Amino acid sequence: MGKRLLPPENGGGDHIEPVDLKKALEERYLAYALSTIMHRALPDVRDGLKPVHRRIMHAMRLLRLNPDQGFAKCARIVGEVMGKFHPHGDQSIYDALVRLAQDFSMRYPLVDGQGNFGNIDGDNAAAMRYTEARMTDVATELLSGITEDAVDYRPTYNEEDEEPVVL
Repeated sequence: MGKRLLPPENGGGDHIEPVDLKKALEERYLAYALSTIMHRALPDVRDGLKPVHRRIMHAMRLLRLNPDQGFAKCARIVGEVMGKFHPHGDQSIYDALVRLAQDFSMRYPLVDGQGNFGNIDGDNAAAMRYTEARMTDVATELLSGITEDAVDYRPTYNEEDEEPVVL
């Protein structure tokens, strides 16, 4: 169970600082927005992947979804990513996985999809319970050397595992 946190007995005493609410919100929102853009929305220039894409590829490697192996349900892959690496919602993870499989979205798709993964006309992919995926040969090349100290690792959000900083 979590640590019990009790308020100070004297209510904080003399540690109250007057703050202009408008200015504080502007500064803090700007810091949050910049942090979000830098850490989630922009791809890393070193491998061209966003964190969610990197986490999907890492999870697929751990699940041994190699090009010469069988496919796995996308719901299984999404669950693995969400449970271990990316706690931001299953639909955002599935949308990112679908994009990695679309040859009209990626020059070299990293995911070999089986089932309806959408089309260039804007039709959406089928639900994750109906689609299956595995890595492509390009993805295995991208992940080659990952077990040989070629990249740095950092702790995951819950510090129970590690994920690659870059592929």
